[in-house]
Amino acid sequence: MPPEGERLAGPEIQMAGWRDQGRLSQPWRGALIRLGAIWVALILLFAGQWRAMADQWWNISTYTHVLLIPAIIAWLVWQRAAELLRLSPQGWWPGLLGLAAALLVWLMGTFAGLAELQQAGAVALLVAAVPLVLGARVAAGLIFPLAYMAFLVPVGDEAIPFLQIVDARLTVWMLHLTHVRAALDGVFISTPVGLFEIAEACSGVKFLVAMIAFGVLAANICFLSWQRRAVFLVVAVAVPIIANGVRSWGTVYVAQFFGAAYAGGVDHIIYGWIFFAIVIGSTLALAWPFFDRPAHAPMIDAEALAASPRLARLERLRLGPYAMLAAVLGLALAALGWAAAAERLVAPLPARIDLPEVPGWHRVAYTPQPWWEPRAAGADHRLLGRYADGRGDVVDVFFALYASQGTGHKADGYGEGAARRDSGWAWQAAGPVVADATSERLQAAGPVLRLAETTYVRGDLVTGRKLALRLRNLQDRLVLRAEPTMMLILSAESASGRSPEAEIAAFRAATGPARLWMRQVAQERGHR
Repeated sequence: MPPEGERLAGPEIQMAGWRDQGRLSQPWRGALIRLGAIWVALILLFAGQWRAMADQWWNISTYTHVLLIPAIIAWLVWQRAAELLRLSPQGWWPGLLGLAAALLVWLMGTFAGLAELQQAGAVALLVAAVPLVLGARVAAGLIFPLAYMAFLVPVGDEAIPFLQIVDARLTVWMLHLTHVRAALDGVFISTPVGLFEIAEACSGVKFLVAMIAFGVLAANICFLSWQRRAVFLVVAVAVPIIANGVRSWGTVYVAQFFGAAYAGGVDHIIYGWIFFAIVIGSTLALAWPFFDRPAHAPMIDAEALAASPRLARLERLRLGPYAMLAAVLGLALAALGWAAAAERLVAPLPARIDLPEVPGWHRVAYTPQPWWEPRAAGADHRLLGRYADGRGDVVDVFFALYASQGTGHKADGYGEGAARRDSGWAWQAAGPVVADATSERLQAAGPVLRLAETTYVRGDLVTGRKLALRLRNLQDRLVLRAEPTMMLILSAESASGRSPEAEIAAFRAATGPARLWMRQVAQERGHR
């Protein structure tokens, strides 16, 4: 037996803690039963978000690593269990503020149509329940496992366009270093043997997202110094980005000598979790000499938590079990009722709409080659047509009108708009800056180039930014105000002798302000 007061280390302290307890004390048994009941209730009440997250974990390769996160969180809690059992759990009413904040996040995601925010709110509800049920001291000991639950939320796809550009530039830079002639046009790389695209699947986002989750975990386990943790995280982000650039360069470089088909086959062999394992191994090898956490050091110090005067003051804010359960249920049902009322908001729309006449322009047959049609899933009305003027300028017009915004019918949803994923057109690069519009350059096989400018209108808002539209939608739903949403996409091909920017600008000049013309198309009275 060790001398009295001597601290045990690592697995020894965990086993000793469990052995000394024999079995859970009555306060711990009651607290864990209440926490389990609240977690089950919250998961069932917000099951839509948990089903959506589980579907992404299982079916989208970017997020398959998240399937390991629950086991990692359980392991992190087990590492701290023996120390935590030395503390006394108790209900803590400020935890209700955390629960209310999580519900507000969920509501904001619901109102703005942001699935990621909804899912973050659903996860945050489980996190907030821990200090509510177990108290401030126990929650302080679990702060890292609770924070690590953020990785349950599948996010990262938003970074794909940025990573495509970074990967393309790295690839071209390395091709030049290895004396291969290459020209960069957005995410397309032209070399002597052909044209290569840095597609979404090649952006490296799934390895970057997984590497960030791994990096945060390793930084907590392997380091005590915050400076070393920060440096390690920077390396953990940089290494997969650089490694993905090397992979892309290798594929294009091999293609110069053996052909694109052979290079693609080699790329498919090496580009997978073996590649990711090599990236992890390289990162750990670089960091190994700088690990500063002793091998058997406990992850938390229960004595320090018990002696903390700040936590002692917070611990006085107690909450009884019955009041706790009633408050959780009441807050959750109030948020769900508010969301249900907002979901029922539907703005009145005309039975039929049509593209109007435009001075100096006339309608012509819509026959683009290749076919181009934006995506507006769930829109109540869609119009697609082509205008031409006497000088030979041609502009394609797509208009979508929505009575409401929600799951399956969001103008600002992922994949909605000009760069439809299943159309044969690929996003090439951002276009020129245009007032109240988002400008994109698209490319199809040929190559055929196209410029598309997207504008959204909701109420008095005129914008090209999806985020601004989401925030306005959130604002309207908070006050239960129904407004129609409109999406206008003006597009022109880069044909010989014609400038798509000039063609679209000329069409805009003929239609007048976008907001008024879009309201005319939607047949809104008064064209406010």
